Amino acid sequence: MRITGLALLLFAASCQKENSATDAVPATVAEATANEVDFFESLDDDLDNAAGIDGISAGEDLGIYGDAGFGLFSTEPGSPNANRCFTVTVTPKDRGVFPKKVVLDFGTGCEMNGRIRKGRIITVYSGPLHKPGGKAVTEFDGYQVDGRRIEGRHVIENTTAPGSNQRQFTRTYTKKITSADGSTWRSWNGTTVMTQVEGNGTPLFPRDDVYQFTGSRRGESSNGRTWTAEVAEPLVKAFSCRWISRGILRLKVNDTVGLLNFGDGTCDNEARLTVNGETKTIKLR
Repeated sequence: MRITGLALLLFAASCQKENSATDAVPATVAEATANEVDFFESLDDDLDNAAGIDGISAGEDLGIYGDAGFGLFSTEPGSPNANRCFTVTVTPKDRGVFPKKVVLDFGTGCEMNGRIRKGRIITVYSGPLHKPGGKAVTEFDGYQVDGRRIEGRHVIENTTAPGSNQRQFTRTYTKKITSADGSTWRSWNGTTVMTQVEGNGTPLFPRDDVYQFTGSRRGESSNGRTWTAEVAEPLVKAFSCRWISRGILRLKVNDTVGLLNFGDGTCDNEARLTVNGETKTIKLR
């Protein structure tokens, strides 16, 4: 199973504003809305797509647990990783043996999705993430994207209640981006709870899966600006839709508040941003 755009799990209301969206919307809120995750969208894609850090979707394919095997970690000719510029190391590779360490090594320069990555992303799995209590902790070793230094810690834990068939995962994280010359930085921290609200009875058929997200995050930057993003109404993301289709995110930048409404459940790339009584439509990436 695959969740497209897993940056959304971190409430990345990452979007591109229409030209009209900048009118009557304070620049600070427009910036927070458009760039609330910004660089971390590509970072989370690295984690989720390359290593299966979420352990919910890719883990079943990459053999992080169960009997799936480790075929996608191979760099032999003909394997899915054969032409990738990063390496993936799993220790130990023995199935069912934990803790298990997964290292993504981008070396001194690896181009992915138009960005140059360097350094390593290291994740340690305490146990199978498809089982309650399973946890994965991710940290960075000299990791950079286009020269910007990435630091922090990302933890995902299976917090499904005992005996429940409604899967739940909790993510906590601290992340910081520092410019290449060290003059500017931005940092984030927060907690996200992801609950699978539909499709739990068909684990081998992901297209009917629907997820709900709650939680909040906080950020600050070297220019003294602070902001928060809090889920006012649970965000809903269906496997079959690229974008969040329902829910409200409350953004606060210094003393200015904005509400980002993702809609009524219709699958489209539009959301409505309301600030000071003015509402504008924005486009989600």
